[in-house]
Amino acid sequence: MMNDTNIPLGKEVSYPEVYDPSLLFPVARQFKRDELGLSDDLPFHGSDYWNAYEMSWLNGKGKPQVAIGIFEFAHNTVNIVESKSFKLYLNSYNQTRFDSWQHVLSRLQADLSQAADGQVSIQLLALEQYQSQVPIVSRDAVLIDELDVEINEYDYQPGLLKSSTEIVTERLQSDLLKSNCLITSQPDWASVLIDYTGPKIEHEALLKYLISFRNHNEFHEQCVERIFVDIMQHCQPQELTVYARYTRRGGLDINPFRTNVAGQNAKNIRLIRQ
Repeated sequence: MMNDTNIPLGKEVSYPEVYDPSLLFPVARQFKRDELGLSDDLPFHGSDYWNAYEMSWLNGKGKPQVAIGIFEFAHNTVNIVESKSFKLYLNSYNQTRFDSWQHVLSRLQADLSQAADGQVSIQLLALEQYQSQVPIVSRDAVLIDELDVEINEYDYQPGLLKSSTEIVTERLQSDLLKSNCLITSQPDWASVLIDYTGPKIEHEALLKYLISFRNHNEFHEQCVERIFVDIMQHCQPQELTVYARYTRRGGLDINPFRTNVAGQNAKNIRLIRQ
């Protein structure tokens, strides 16, 4: 189980003024994977992309620097990092002097790898670099949100998922995914992208299922893994990729990617709400 005695989320805290890696609060991935019946032999691989839009620190002369940070946590890190603690940790750089951007990068790499207990890849980009490397894109997918469906379920209902016997390859998108923070119940908003090959998933059933997360309390990464496991169980595709692009909160967006397609890896894209 997660011990939230010292977790900063949902509590009044003072914003730090000097660099402090102890602010990072790790949360074990396994405590929620146990609920899904997942062992060490995971049915997916992937990563979690975090984009930090409010990064700043002082250079050796005391002049403020700004950057956008891209953090990629491997799916098999032992821990995720609780998001408010991550924001507080990044804020602790604001009034701290560093000799170079490389010095900042090295500290981030060491601290986050230790907190996550696993592989974390980090980039620090100038604003112009980020704009050119991570442009807003339109996804080549079927948008299921325009279906005229009657919705009565706003509490998580995996049994809503259905598929037919027809075998297809599809890319589907919904911008209607909303879940809530596990601790505070604050809303989290996302666009979810689902690529699969297998029995055709009924689009109306999928839309109703995704909307049933509306009152569900869980972290971003856990919701995506739950969606992946539910679709595999109820629709049994041969290949499946689930990618959720969440809107930012506190200058951070979190974007979990899970797939069982060999050799397929996430790309850090941006959708219109990001």
